[in-house]
Amino acid sequence: MTRHPFFGGVAALAVLVGCNPFAPSVNQTGSTTQFGDPHTISGYFQAFQYAYQFRDTILYGSLLAPNFIFSFHDYNQGIDIQWGRDDEMRATALLFQSTTLTLLWGDVLDAEGNPTDSTVTRAFSLDVTFNEGDIEHVNGKAVFHLQRPTLSDLWQAVSWQDESTF
Repeated sequence: MTRHPFFGGVAALAVLVGCNPFAPSVNQTGSTTQFGDPHTISGYFQAFQYAYQFRDTILYGSLLAPNFIFSFHDYNQGIDIQWGRDDEMRATALLFQSTTLTLLWGDVLDAEGNPTDSTVTRAFSLDVTFNEGDIEHVNGKAVFHLQRPTLSDLWQAVSWQDESTF
């Protein structure tokens, strides 16, 4: 079996340097800044978008606090619905497995808080592609309540209220 010299060179370089050349760069604190740094609020939303785009449940889970609550209004039933982190992770994992998602964050409509507790309202656009002929488009706004214990910790969502209408 003939091996391509490029891959042998990359493997040798990786062993010498002690890194995976195909992995995203990691900064001193362990976050992947290439895909958003959840130490900042803008980086949190960038990481959230990346998790949706690449269907990354591990990253997505790291963005949710243990006591996370998701809520939305079900217009068909005329009721408000909410669920916790475990149900959110199950629902999102199923969504990631069965669809392609294109999430675009729009303007920050409102933001208030302090360096460890913040509420951010953002516009968003989401395309959910089930198959080539079945694409759902949602525009709306989302209200995120973000917290972190200290300035050196990552922001995590304590709650996400989806205020989209579809």
